[in-house]
Amino acid sequence: MERLATFWIFYTSKNRLIYSPKLFFYRLQIMKKALLSIAFIIVFVFFTLAQTQTDASLSRVAMQDKTSRNTSGRLQTLTAGEHLYRADVYSTNRHFPEAREHWQKVLDNYPTDANMPKVLFGMARSFMWERDYQRAVDWFDRLTKNFPNIKEGREGLAYKGASLVRLGKNVEAAKTYEQYTVMFPRGERIESSYLNIIDALREAKKYDEANVWIDKTRAQFVGKPIETNALHARLRMEIFRQKYDRAVLAADELLRLRNFANSMASASEVLYLKAFALEKSGKRAEAITVYTSISDNLNSYYGGLATEKLNLLSPQMVRRISQVSPNLTKEFPVVYRAELIRYAKSRGIDPRFILAIMKQESSFRTDAKSSAAARGLLQLTFDTALKYNKQAGFPTLDAEDLYRPAVNIAVGSVYISELKNQFSGLYEAIAASYNGGEDNAARWLERSKPKEAGIFAAEVGFAESKNYVFKVMNNYRVYRELYTEDLIKR
Repeated sequence: MERLATFWIFYTSKNRLIYSPKLFFYRLQIMKKALLSIAFIIVFVFFTLAQTQTDASLSRVAMQDKTSRNTSGRLQTLTAGEHLYRADVYSTNRHFPEAREHWQKVLDNYPTDANMPKVLFGMARSFMWERDYQRAVDWFDRLTKNFPNIKEGREGLAYKGASLVRLGKNVEAAKTYEQYTVMFPRGERIESSYLNIIDALREAKKYDEANVWIDKTRAQFVGKPIETNALHARLRMEIFRQKYDRAVLAADELLRLRNFANSMASASEVLYLKAFALEKSGKRAEAITVYTSISDNLNSYYGGLATEKLNLLSPQMVRRISQVSPNLTKEFPVVYRAELIRYAKSRGIDPRFILAIMKQESSFRTDAKSSAAARGLLQLTFDTALKYNKQAGFPTLDAEDLYRPAVNIAVGSVYISELKNQFSGLYEAIAASYNGGEDNAARWLERSKPKEAGIFAAEVGFAESKNYVFKVMNNYRVYRELYTEDLIKR
């Protein structure tokens, strides 16, 4: 069979049939590309239909709510299923007060409904999204107390710890996460609970206790990515404490383990932090050697930072930097230039940074909508947009307006300008906040000493947000190479 399969492709030349392996593989590649294109179209159509369905559902539910109220405006009692459905539509679209109104109806009228854990979790999580963390804690407590033996109950305890951290109650948070490790040793969030104990104790300035938990974590999860994450926590903590000799030891141990797959760290990041610690220790020559060992390419965030460091520490050195090909303008285009200049640059935001976010968020699709109900070019959620629409020059705003490029860019520029002021112009922190939330980015920045780009990026505590920062900043690097700040091609 294997031999016969090699004689599928022939072509005619001077009335002879000749076997051509090259032609076979050429046609095979065309078939692969065609199949990939078809798959992309199917996925695109599916998500477009899903997005349309979600927007239509929101409009329909909002209209139904208007007719489901009595003369005093109070929501009438419907079936439990109908209340749950409408709450789910509202929650999916981040209309949290409306969602809570329906969940409260279930709580008041259907206390034995099988979906009660989902209702309690929805109430708690909605307050957490709105940054009303104390009320979130109260609801998570109720959830875990009533349903400790199911997933929602376990999630409630983990999210309670996260809410306490955001309230600055780090010791209490550490105890809550420790409670999770005792109650649910095989729970879905067991690994993150160990790591969160370490971070909470560190933020409470209980460094010795944090180190004890680092050792406990390593002993419990030998050879797993979480062991790398625990050691990485020690490296970051020692840099924060300016214990640079200890930081170098932690970095060396990480490099010896070299178990970075599926962890929160990479070899280039650890090398950068080691070089940084050596530099701060006054070991300039050693620092230069380590910075030089970090390869630089367009996909290496820490490689780019290492190049910047070498240009400062040793400008006479020839540092190989990846060249940006002019052909990359197709992959990194300038779109909606007039709107970007008008709304972003006028607020002190580099339009190239907006494009870097836009590329990552929506791939420049005006009709993009995420599962978290973020809409348009810059993927703004409606609740966020409502904080800035008037300042952006749009006194009234509907969710559908966020699909309009001018509205999206104008509102997004005000939002990003506010983040820039909040985070002292550090673009890495702006990107982290954009993906992971302002409270989280503020915590990560507080843990950064000094508040430099590479130190902050290492402190980003969510894998998704950390990768997002790397991608946005790499995009920004390419845009700076290709275009001026006025978005003119160099």
